[in-house]
This record gives sequence, structure tokens and C-alpha cells, in this order.
Amino acid sequence: MKHRISILIFTLLLITIYFLEGGIWMYFVALAVFGLVTFLGVTNMDFNRFLKSHTNNPNVEERIIALTFDDGPSEYTPKLLDLLARHQQKATFFCIGTQIIKYPEIFQSIAAEGHEVGNHTFSHSNATGFLTTFKMKREIIRNDRLMLKKAGIQTDLYRPPFGITNPNIARAISKTGKKCIGWDIRSFDTSISDEKKILNRILPKIKPGSVILLHDTSDKSCSVLEEILLFLERENYRSVTVSELFNFKK
Repeated sequence: MKHRISILIFTLLLITIYFLEGGIWMYFVALAVFGLVTFLGVTNMDFNRFLKSHTNNPNVEERIIALTFDDGPSEYTPKLLDLLARHQQKATFFCIGTQIIKYPEIFQSIAAEGHEVGNHTFSHSNATGFLTTFKMKREIIRNDRLMLKKAGIQTDLYRPPFGITNPNIARAISKTGKKCIGWDIRSFDTSISDEKKILNRILPKIKPGSVILLHDTSDKSCSVLEEILLFLERENYRSVTVSELFNFKK
């Protein structure tokens, strides 16, 4: 993995500085560079620093993209499902276990309407980046078991909360046999209140093979989705499931 190589390089650099009797500032510079590289690797899945993440598919020959929704199911999910059905488009929903417990019927309707489901951990803990491999694996497995119990769904798709990856998360994903799914278009629809600004972050960036990150957690997301779907129709795009976009299931 890339992080192991960088650790080796960093160690060799420190040894070199030591034998060259470099000043203390050289150690601080080396540490700062290593820290920056690590931070970027943790927060950017497309760097593939700790594991392979699927963020887009530039090799598709059709005008297809993948609409993905995180953090549901919620009370707003049915409206999103209605919009997708009206425009005859498919999406992938990365669901949280605690939300499935709150809205089991809505969770079941996602799959019943032909959409795909992915694992987004059981609790979506704010401490995700600090969990051990054991605890991270437990978060994934607990949600897997819940999805199987509530709707008979088994999935090999996983999206890390907050898009964070690190060695512990990478090992947990490997041990549970998941594929790590990222995105190349992030809407920030949970933090930006202006719908036009959200759309300006999305529409100009859409290209064949794109993966768009949205959330099924507010009325605002519903309004944004409707405009995206109208755009897709105008530009002759089709939204497919993540597995279809990456040709995971043949």
C-alpha cells in the first residue's frame, strides 16, 4: 500500500537527516510534509492511498452516471424515490443501520423499486476515523446483518462515513469483502443552503462515468434532485446503479 511506502521513505529521510547532522528545522519540515500527505490520503479517497476506491469510471462508452445518496433512509427518501420513478432513473442508496431501524418500510421500498443499496456503517460515528479495525469491522457487519434481516439484502458496496479512509478502515473493508465507493462530484448539499449553489457544484462537472454524492435527508435534496434529473434528460444522460456503472455484476 502507498502509505507503507511513504512511511519507509519518511523513516529513511529521518535517518539521512540524522547522519547529515541536520538542524532541528529539517525534522520539522519532514514531519510537516509527511503529515500533509497523510491528511490528504485520509480525506481524499481518489488518492487511493490506503485502498482502492471507485470514484468514477472514465472508461464508459455510454452517457451514464451514478446518482448516490448517503445517510438514509429518512422521511424524505420516498419523495426522492417518486422523482426517480417519474424520470425512470436508478440510484444507489448508502444506508445507515440506525436509520434502517427507524424507517424499515422505506428501506425495503428502495430495493423494491429497483435501486441499489450500499453499506454506510451501522451508526455513522463521528469517531469513524479513530476506530480500531475490530470496531470498524463490527460497524460494517452489524449493518450487513440488519439489511439482511429487514429486507433480505446483501451488498458488497461500502461507502466510508465522511469519505475517510485509513489503514484500520482499509483492513476492515478487506476483511468484510467490500468494494469502497467514493465519488468525483460532491454536492455539499448538507452544508450549502442555496440550491442554486449546490447545482452549480454539480451540473457543470457531470460527464460520462461520474459518481454524484447527494443525501436523502432534506426537502432541499429533493428539489436539487429534480433539477439534476431534468438536466440528465436534456443532455441524454442515464443514471444507473453503482454496480452497473463499474460493471461489477455481469
